[in-house]
Amino acid sequence: MTGRKTGDTALRVGLVGYGLAGSVFHAPLIAATEGLVLDTVVTSNPERQQQARAEFPDVRTVAGPDELFERAGDLDLVVVASPNKTHVPLATTALEAGLPVVVDKPVAGTAAEARTLAALAEERGLLLSVFQNRRWDNDFLTLRRLLDAGELGDVWRFESRFERWRPQLKGGWRESGDPAEIGGLLYDLGSHVVDQALALFGPVTQVYAESDIRRPGAQTDDDTFIALTHAGGVRSHLYVSATTAQLGPRFRVLGSRAGYVKYGLDPQEAALREGQRPGTTPDWGTEPEEMWGRVGAGESPLTGGGRPEPTLPGDYPAYYAAVAKALLDGGPNPVTALEAAAALDVLKAARRSAQEKVAVTL
Repeated sequence: MTGRKTGDTALRVGLVGYGLAGSVFHAPLIAATEGLVLDTVVTSNPERQQQARAEFPDVRTVAGPDELFERAGDLDLVVVASPNKTHVPLATTALEAGLPVVVDKPVAGTAAEARTLAALAEERGLLLSVFQNRRWDNDFLTLRRLLDAGELGDVWRFESRFERWRPQLKGGWRESGDPAEIGGLLYDLGSHVVDQALALFGPVTQVYAESDIRRPGAQTDDDTFIALTHAGGVRSHLYVSATTAQLGPRFRVLGSRAGYVKYGLDPQEAALREGQRPGTTPDWGTEPEEMWGRVGAGESPLTGGGRPEPTLPGDYPAYYAAVAKALLDGGPNPVTALEAAAALDVLKAARRSAQEKVAVTL
C-alpha cells in the first residue's frame, strides 16, 4: 500500500491535534524524518496554533479538520493525534478522501472498529498505521536483541511495568469516566504494555486483570494489573499505574538460562518534552551506563549480581522513517491496524475480567 509519490518532493503531512501527542511526539518526529514535511497543524486552541508556528515557522495552522480535508489534494499523509474518541471518525474521513493515515494509539475503542478501518484502508489501497512508539524504546530493543540471541533461554515470565506517582488528578478527557472518551490507564498505558507483550511473545489465549480506582475523585482506572497467557507458553504480567509510590523495574524477564532486569524509562520522551530533537541532539536515545540493565541467574541485580547489559539507543525516529519508506518505496507498515486490533481484543478481555472477576479465554 502506498500514498502519493511526489518524486523528489517530500510528502506533505497534515497533523490533527497539537496537545501532548501532537506537539511532543508527532510533530518533532515528522519534522526530523527525511521524506516528510509538516505542512498543516489542526488545533482550535489559539495558543497551540501560536506554539506550532513558533516551533515550525513554515507550517500552516487551521482550526478544524474540515479545513484540512478541504485541501486533501495538497496532502500526502494525515496523522491523527487528537483525543481518543475522534480517532475512528477522523481516520475514516481521511481514508475516504484518499489519504494514508497514521493514528495514535489506541487506534479505536474496539477491535471491531479497528478491523473496519483496516478493511477500508485495504479496499482503498492506502496505508493505515498505528503509532506505537514504545516498540522503539531502548529497553524493548535491548530485550529483543537478547531474545534473538537466545541469551535468556526459553522465556517463562515477562514482567513489564509502566508506573507513575501522580497522587493528584490532572483532569481532562484521559481521566474522564465517560466510556465514550476511551480514557483510563488500561487503554492509555495499557495499550503500550499489551502491544509490547504481543510483539515479543505472540498471541494470547487467556487474560486475567485487576483494575482499581484509587485516587479521591478519580472516575476511571488508575491502577491496573494484567496477566496474559501466550499461546507459546510465556506468561506476561503487566502493570500500569498512576499510584505507585515506589517504582518497580521497567522489565523483569525470567528464562530457563538467565533473567534480564531493567529499571528506568527510555529517555526519549523526556528529551522531546525538553525541546531536544532527533538529528540535532547528539547521542539521541542513549542512556548513561549506570542505567543499564543486568543479565544473570541466581543473583540480585540490586547487589551487583549478573553482568551489565549495554542498552541499545532508543529510536522513535525509526517509526516515521518506516512510514516514509512504506509510502515512497512500498516498504512494510511498521504497525498495522490488525496488530492494534489484536491488542484491543486483549484490553477488552482485561476490562471484562476486572469487572467480572474471572479469567477470560480468547
